[in-house]
Amino acid sequence: MRRRTLLAGTALATVAGAGTARAAGPGPSVTRIARTTLDSRAIYFVSYDGLVNNNSFQKNGLLTHKGHQYAAWYTADRNAVVARRALGASTWQTVRVGHTLRYDDSHNVISMGVSRTDGRLHLSMDSHSDGFTYVKSAAGLLDNPTGLSWTASRFGAPQSTLDGLALTTQFTYPQFVATPEGRLQLSYRAGVSGNGRNALAEYDGTRWTALGEWTGSTGTYTSEHGSSTARNMYLHGIDYDRAGRLHAFFTWREQNSAVMCHSGGITNHDTGYVYSDDRGRTWRNAAGTVVAVTGGADKVSVDDAGLVVDPLNPDHSLMNQESQFTDSAGRPHAIISYVPGRFGQCTTNYVADRTANGRAFHLRRNASGGWQKTEIPVPLNSSQRTKLILDRHDNAYAVFPYGRIAGASAASGHTDWRLLYDGAGLNAFGEVVVDETRVAQDGVLSVMYQERSSGTTPSPLHVVDFRLPA
Repeated sequence: MRRRTLLAGTALATVAGAGTARAAGPGPSVTRIARTTLDSRAIYFVSYDGLVNNNSFQKNGLLTHKGHQYAAWYTADRNAVVARRALGASTWQTVRVGHTLRYDDSHNVISMGVSRTDGRLHLSMDSHSDGFTYVKSAAGLLDNPTGLSWTASRFGAPQSTLDGLALTTQFTYPQFVATPEGRLQLSYRAGVSGNGRNALAEYDGTRWTALGEWTGSTGTYTSEHGSSTARNMYLHGIDYDRAGRLHAFFTWREQNSAVMCHSGGITNHDTGYVYSDDRGRTWRNAAGTVVAVTGGADKVSVDDAGLVVDPLNPDHSLMNQESQFTDSAGRPHAIISYVPGRFGQCTTNYVADRTANGRAFHLRRNASGGWQKTEIPVPLNSSQRTKLILDRHDNAYAVFPYGRIAGASAASGHTDWRLLYDGAGLNAFGEVVVDETRVAQDGVLSVMYQERSSGTTPSPLHVVDFRLPA
C-alpha cells in the first residue's frame, strides 16, 4: 500500500549513535529556580483521562512575549481567566474574560496566540466538535505591558465567530501560530474524531480570513484486521522554524475499529510528516512532493505516498497529538509514544497497557536527511502525553506526565537520554503545559501543572521554572 512507503534515502535508524554527532557544547540540565501559584482553587475534573487546564495539546496555555508571561485557565466557578507577570515575578495579575466553561470536557481548553502586527492577545476556548468562543485584547496591550493596565476593559466581548468569520459548527483543537511576518494563524479541526479535516485561518492585523481545509478524511486504510474509509489527522503541532518553514508531524485515527486487533485499543496508526514553505498554502512530504493545496481539491490523504516516516499499525496504542519542535538548523523533531512490540503485538486496554508498558520515542530528521528514532529510557507510567522542547544548544528535553524531565545532548546525536528531574514534590496530576516560546527568550523552561485531587474538588494550579544551560 502506498501509505506505507518510506521515502527513498530516509530509512529509519534506531541504533544508538546512528545520528551525526555535533561539536561538544553544554549538555542538557535543569535547575529548578521558582514556583508560582496561578490559582489555589482551579477547576478539577478528569475527562478523557485529562484535565481541562492541563492538556498538553494546548497551543498555547502558557506563553511569553516581550518580557512578560501569560497563562489562561478556568477557575473553580468555571470562569475563563487570563493572567500575566513580568518574567521572574512571583505574582500574577488576573482578569476574567467574560466566559464560563459549558461542559466537563477536558477537550475544551483555552489556547492563546499573539498577533505581532498589532500587539493583541487572542484566545480560543471551550470547544469540542461544536461552536467555539473567541476573545481578543485591545491593540497594543502586549507591546506595552508596563504602560497599560491589566483589566477586563482591555478585552473585547466573547464571540462565537472570528470577528464575524464563521468557520465550522464542528470545531476542535485550536492552535495559534505566528508567521515570520507577524501574522497570526489558527489551526483547527473541522468534523469529529475519526472523520475530520484540518484547516487554517489567518489574521493580518485587520481581519480574519479562512484559508480552508488542507487534510482529507476519505480514502481507504487497510490493516491486517480490516478496513476503514474515514479518519482524521491528529497534529503533533504546527510550528515555523527560523527560516520560515512550517512543520507538522501527525498520526491518523481511523473511524472503523475493525482495523484493530482488539476493541479495547485505539485506531491511531503511523507517524507522518509534511511541511509548507508558503505559509501553509501548499503542503509537501519530506521528499518535497506537493501533497495538498490548502482550500483546494487536493488534500493530504491517507493514500498519499511518502507521508509515513515511522510506520506502526493500530495495535500498539499509539498516542495522538504528542509533541514536536524544530532545532536551530530547521530540522523537525517529535515525541511519539506507544506500547513497543516486545510487550506484545496487541494492546487490549488503551489506558492500562500504556500505563504499564508505554514508552516514548524521540523521532527526528538528521543532518543527512534520514529519520532517526531513539527510545527514551523512562517508563511512561501513564496513558498521557509527553512534551518536547530544545534549548539554545539544541539539547532535547522530554517533559513527561507528572512533571518528570529527561534530556539528551545534541553532541551525542540525541542518543544519551537520561532522567534529569523526577517531579518530586509537585504532586502533578499527569499531563503538563510547557511554554514553548520562553526557552529562546531567556533560557528558562516554564511548566504549568495542576495538583492531583479527587472527584471534582478544586486544586492548585502552578507554574514551575527551570534554568537551562546558558
